Amino acid sequence: MKTKFAIGCLVQWYEIEIIEEYIDSLKDAIDYSENKDIILDFTFVTNQDLEKIKGMSMIDIVARWRSIMKSLKEDGYTVKERFEYKLHTIADYRRQFLEEYHNQVDVLIQGESDALMPKQTFTVLDMLHQQVKDSTPKYIATFGINKMWDSSWEPLEHIEFTDKPFIHDDCENWWSIRYTMTQNEMNEFNDKVDELDIVNIKPHKFNGCGFTISSDAVKAGVNIPRGAFFIDDTALQSMARKILPDMPQYHFRNILIVHNRKHPKKRSHILNEEDIQYIDDKRKSTDWYNIANEFCKINDHNIFNPSHRFYTWNDVWEHVNNKKIK
Repeated sequence: MKTKFAIGCLVQWYEIEIIEEYIDSLKDAIDYSENKDIILDFTFVTNQDLEKIKGMSMIDIVARWRSIMKSLKEDGYTVKERFEYKLHTIADYRRQFLEEYHNQVDVLIQGESDALMPKQTFTVLDMLHQQVKDSTPKYIATFGINKMWDSSWEPLEHIEFTDKPFIHDDCENWWSIRYTMTQNEMNEFNDKVDELDIVNIKPHKFNGCGFTISSDAVKAGVNIPRGAFFIDDTALQSMARKILPDMPQYHFRNILIVHNRKHPKKRSHILNEEDIQYIDDKRKSTDWYNIANEFCKINDHNIFNPSHRFYTWNDVWEHVNNKKIK
């Protein structure tokens, strides 16, 4: 029996300039795979509660998005898409994605607008699922990544990145977190692979880009808690460690996934961000981001604390208006 896949991606309106890079890599991965039983799920968000548009009309952005989706469907890919007009974050989307598809498919993959998926994605995940579905039906899987913020991420690093130095402001070298990599550059790494290098990571450690989970693990309760209203990865990791601490995390050390989290076009057409060069500085220049980020960290650290009341967007707006954070 073929493995059934769903891969989901939330697209904010200001990501319209980068989303086709992700989609192109996704098409290559599907075309490369013999298994075509793959659902591509998208939610496109037009809400402007957090960011306001400037320099382009929302009508034009939506028309461009509709054209991208139409082309994808006409090319024969299985696409499910919807619009979201309310405030809808990556945590909201991924929680709903896991809930919606865990009874429809065998394997769920978290896509990301600034990701480049390896062309081997579905081929190796299909192979993995067929090999472990009877022995360890509850599992997660991850791909090799670039250098991250600190040494705690070393278990996830691609084998060619591990011995490279970490330089926070480095935008020039291909292993740096700030470097924007192309699909061809990613392929150069992955085309070298003759034999997969797979390890089991324990305790669980992952980021959300390309994160893969079996439907049985979701059925067991591994999902993003509703208290995680903005940032999702740490909360999901905590749930995996708590609910299924012995669940294997199969990690493909020599298959590179690209997460262009510092892509210069990631936040486009946003009011008051036109003259800010670096992507992190753009979001941090807002009134709400640092407050929401801090509240989410507090929520994440207190998921299992019965005396903690989860912070919400209402708390963020209250503190924005009061210009203070406790």
